[in-house]
Amino acid sequence: MTLFSSFDISASALTAERLRMDVISNNLANANTTRTPEGGPFRRQVVVFAPRDATRRFAPKRRAGAHPGQAPVVGQGVRVVAIRDDDAPPRLVYDPSHPDADENGMVAMPNVDVVREMVDLISAARAYEANVTTINTLKNMALKALEIGRV
Repeated sequence: MTLFSSFDISASALTAERLRMDVISNNLANANTTRTPEGGPFRRQVVVFAPRDATRRFAPKRRAGAHPGQAPVVGQGVRVVAIRDDDAPPRLVYDPSHPDADENGMVAMPNVDVVREMVDLISAARAYEANVTTINTLKNMALKALEIGRV
């Protein structure tokens, strides 16, 4: 693994976690949305991650015969596969004065749990922060290596 591939791995995680935070923010913003263009209440969205394949921006070139018996490294970094709707049913709340209430006074509310979303948001922020720390550490290592070369 080269220094640049380490940067690339952390950068892929930063991109993925930023998208995850955007989706969580959208969920929180629509926690009380009872009407959507598709009809019915807003449905919570979830980001699906998967390992990246071998096609990376800074992937080292493999020479024929180099390191015999060593398999090429695959799956370094993360990518977003999909943003899916949560299959959980909507919450039913009794509010006969609500414009979207049915004949029994029940309103179908989004399946967004604010506490769960906040926990997910904290988790995504911590993962983002960890990858920023990794990039800063790699940058400092590269600078120290350049200083060694100057002496």
